[in-house]
Amino acid sequence: RFYTLHFLLPFVMVAFVFIHLFFLHEKGSNNPLGIDSSSMCVPFHPFYTVKDLFGYVCFSFFFMYLVCVDPELLGNHLNYWPANPMKTPIHVQPEWYFMFAYAILRSIP
Repeated sequence: RFYTLHFLLPFVMVAFVFIHLFFLHEKGSNNPLGIDSSSMCVPFHPFYTVKDLFGYVCFSFFFMYLVCVDPELLGNHLNYWPANPMKTPIHVQPEWYFMFAYAILRSIP
């Protein structure tokens, strides 16, 4: 029952959103304060489009710098040590929920 609720609840929510949008387009929204909203609006296209595009370009340049120029900046220096398949380093420890399996593997010579 709980799974069914979690499965069906998003569909019910989407249906309510579409019903809300339908009634909003049919009736329209009201302005309880009576303020002229057209004078307080910022147009979407020139302002927000340029603002979002600027943020996207800045993020892209930063990401491309990390990927192309300095990929090891956020990496761990221990990842570049040569691996020894016969010995596990001391600093490598699994998460607590894998410790039982790790202890079993370490007990086998």
